[in-house]
Amino acid sequence: MMEILFHVTTEAGARLLVPLARACRRAGRGFGAFFTHEGVRGLADADLLAALEGARAVACEESWHRYRASARCPVELGSQTVNSTLVGTARRVVSL
Repeated sequence: MMEILFHVTTEAGARLLVPLARACRRAGRGFGAFFTHEGVRGLADADLLAALEGARAVACEESWHRYRASARCPVELGSQTVNSTLVGTARRVVSL
């Protein structure tokens, strides 16, 4: 079971996720992230991608095409239905 799902909706929220993801790893907590709206822009950050290594990370396909269409998505592309499933399996949801 996923302990924490980080729901990233802004680029600034994506920057906040780096230390939070590292803290989850240190504490041995399972986590995942769903990126939507402008939050997908944060996926251009190598530090963020390194912090997400091994965790389930999904970008909203529609948001990706809107904000980053010219780039290859470095994480799984999914729908808001995938987001709903992730929310349903997480013990806690943290919005960034």
